This record gives sequence, C-alpha cells and structure tokens, in this order.
Amino acid sequence: MDGTIRKNIKVGTKVLVVQKQDQRSGKLTEGVVQKLLTKSEVHPRGIKVMLEGGIVGRVKEIK
Repeated sequence: MDGTIRKNIKVGTKVLVVQKQDQRSGKLTEGVVQKLLTKSEVHPRGIKVMLEGGIVGRVKEIK
C-alpha cells in the first residue's frame, strides 16, 4: 500500500519508515504507528509518523 496517502495509515498499523538521518542510505525501520504527524492528505515523500518507542520517520511501505 502507498505510504504517501494519509488515509491508508492508521494508529496501530505496522509500517516501514525512513528516518531523517537514514534518507541518503535508504535504511528502513519497522514499527507500529503511534501518531500521525503529517496533517495533509497526501505527501510526495511519505506521511510522517511517530512509531511506538518515539522514532519519527516518513512511511515508505505499509505492511
């Protein structure tokens, strides 16, 4: 599923995100969405979320 569309992502969804410091390498981090941080319905680089544990990143893939 597409991580650039906000309605595809809900609290409790398992996702793969890229953190700010990992954008160049493209390293993905897996986690469960705790909070949606992007307010707009669509974002070209991915919806920004906070995972359980406090990690913040942009959604690249929805599991």
